[in-house]
Amino acid sequence: MADNSKLFSEFPPVTTQAWMDKIIADLKGADFEKKLVWKSTEGFKVNPFYRAEDLEGLKHTEALPGEFPYVRGTKKDNNWLVRQDIEVEDVKAANAKALDILNKGVDSLGFTLQKKDVTEAGIATLLEGICPEAVELNFKVCVKLSATFLTLLTAYYTKKGYDLAVLKGSVNFDPVRRMLTRGKEMENYLEVTAEVINAAAQLPKYRVIGINAIALNNAGAYISQELGYALAWGAEYLTKLTDKGLSVDEVAKRIKFNLGVGQNYFMEIAKFRAARLLWAQIVDSFAPQSSCSAKMKIHAETSTFNKSIYDAHVNLLRTQTEAMSAALGGVDSLTVTPFDTTYKASDEFSERIARNQQLLLKEESHFSKVVDAAGGSYYIENLTASIAEQAWNYFLAIDEKGGFLAAVKEGYIQDQVAASGNARRSALASRREDLLGTNQFPNFNETALSKIETTGEAGCGCHATCPEPAVKVLDFKRDAADFEALRLATEKAAKRPKAFMLTIGKLAMRLARAQFSGNFFAVAGYEIIDNLGFPTVEEGVAAARKAGADIIVLCSSDDEYAEYAPIAKAAIGNDAILVIAGAPACMEELKIQGIENFINVRSNVLDTLKAYNTKLGIAL
Repeated sequence: MADNSKLFSEFPPVTTQAWMDKIIADLKGADFEKKLVWKSTEGFKVNPFYRAEDLEGLKHTEALPGEFPYVRGTKKDNNWLVRQDIEVEDVKAANAKALDILNKGVDSLGFTLQKKDVTEAGIATLLEGICPEAVELNFKVCVKLSATFLTLLTAYYTKKGYDLAVLKGSVNFDPVRRMLTRGKEMENYLEVTAEVINAAAQLPKYRVIGINAIALNNAGAYISQELGYALAWGAEYLTKLTDKGLSVDEVAKRIKFNLGVGQNYFMEIAKFRAARLLWAQIVDSFAPQSSCSAKMKIHAETSTFNKSIYDAHVNLLRTQTEAMSAALGGVDSLTVTPFDTTYKASDEFSERIARNQQLLLKEESHFSKVVDAAGGSYYIENLTASIAEQAWNYFLAIDEKGGFLAAVKEGYIQDQVAASGNARRSALASRREDLLGTNQFPNFNETALSKIETTGEAGCGCHATCPEPAVKVLDFKRDAADFEALRLATEKAAKRPKAFMLTIGKLAMRLARAQFSGNFFAVAGYEIIDNLGFPTVEEGVAAARKAGADIIVLCSSDDEYAEYAPIAKAAIGNDAILVIAGAPACMEELKIQGIENFINVRSNVLDTLKAYNTKLGIAL
């Protein structure tokens, strides 16, 4: 074997200060912090580069996969389970579907059962032909029936002769999520939780307490916020149930974290690593008898918050990077949400694609072959530490409020998550953040009205109707919702507005401005009429009038607007709305002349387009 120990030894080492000196020189006086340091929405700064010295002091980097504090994974492999969830409307049909998809790469099933199916016959029909020793089985039932369901499930497994000690799965008992999503409080929830744990006594590998922070993610929570609240949620059970006499080992080994995964690729990887690190330390503080009790069980699900109705196939790109983050982050199982669930019930095609997105990562990209591929990365290790610190701050804030349940009853959690969701939607409205196909680079001629079906979150199965919420509920309004409402209003209008690009003057500027403006108005679904250029403003206005334009966008250079804009205003009169593309120095002078419509990179796209819809008589 060749000796590479002296590889590149002829090159002298470069210090961090030398790198900084070079960067400062290349910036030519520009501020390093403002230009290159990213002020993340997570509440900490991200540097443009990291080096080995940035790992100094990070104790978690010394651990190996499968070792406490499990930041690098709870096991020594990365073979996560491919999960698909089934809404059970008919147990026989659900069973047929489950048997079918088990032959298509799925090794974890999730069933949401209705109250009527929590019977011995219902379970037998649902699981007919499914071997629970070969597949992970996960169930969601009405919280009040969870203990009953576990008793029936255990009896079914026993009757079939399965080895109960090896069966893996979960029952998603979670009265707190019920409060967050439906505003329903559960009396004596601790006693009921203890009953659920006792009902699962013969199924040692079943996790029966669900921490469904996916709900926070889908409501717009930031990464550190989701994690911090999830940890507080889990700690609530540890504290209250151990006070009731259960051991920390009994409780911790029954908890399963269901987390969301969004499109912030590297930070999501770091989130899962930070989650295991912090949870291990929380459990360890309760002095468990077994170190395995500190292992965090994580199921991840791709977020719905950032998915769109328009240009919906872009959702495939989003869920693919999200799946990559979850896989590299070392989750135990993963559900990829089908790309079309924003506007209809998923079908065979979209579900197949969702499964195959994971299978590609496993079978072709070999993500399952390497444990903690991100381990040792200067960047991701620092992100892990930063997210852990921010999440811990969220955790402590909840602790000061008396715990997670108290914060939920107060409405504090809901308000904080709502503020984050609103902030993210505001960033989208002003294009400080982009959602491809929604607020940036839309498919100009796409329509969506005909494909939208009425869909909603599955009911709890306990009541035909639900009473008024006893506590505040989360708002699951998606990031793209306001833009979609705007564009759907345009689709419903009697006439589709036409935005005409009156391009004139300097070639480079007029083309750039036309491209920007066409993209801007297409976000609202307007018909865009672009042009290469006109010799005079009058000829451009005549062409626009002939085309039946509702909006005429003057696209030129800043120094030419002082001449062209007044001419355009006079030629157009009241036949159309004149818009100037840009923010020229002469803007105030033009406003004095009655030219009041300008669009530029500082415009709030959503508010501006709403205003134009109003001017055109299109009601939202």
